[in-house]
Amino acid sequence: MTSWALDYDTRDCTIAAALGSVGEKWTFYVLREAFNGIRRFDDMQRRTGAPRQVLSDRLGRLVADGILSKVPYQETGQRPRSEYRLTRKGLDLFPVIVALLEWGNKYAAGPAGPIVSLTHRDCGAPVALQLGCAAGHALESAREVTPVPGPGARRIA
Repeated sequence: MTSWALDYDTRDCTIAAALGSVGEKWTFYVLREAFNGIRRFDDMQRRTGAPRQVLSDRLGRLVADGILSKVPYQETGQRPRSEYRLTRKGLDLFPVIVALLEWGNKYAAGPAGPIVSLTHRDCGAPVALQLGCAAGHALESAREVTPVPGPGARRIA
């Protein structure tokens, strides 16, 4: 059976658009740190190992894309600086980060096991990403999902 997808144009693919914003390793490292509560440039640089110019560029792009916001602060006797906080748009990337973490913990952890696990702040239970439909059904596999053309889909001429 041939997929319907072969009949549709991929130029406006939202996966490609999303990767244009976040699809680079240093960007994911910055997002990892932001979700861990790291907000300041020097702390992010130390934790990611990114060269200053690379980190500055990634932070600038994430701010320009509305994923992070730049918030000024000043410590006593120091020059004004900025810290970086996740916006609503940035917080909506959390499931993406969790999915990568879970995949990495399952398939890429070292012999000692994963270096981080997620737990629910209120009860301490492990957190796991669960894909589900709007009717409340939990989906265990991609084989339970059927892609259909969305409102922006355009047939190939």
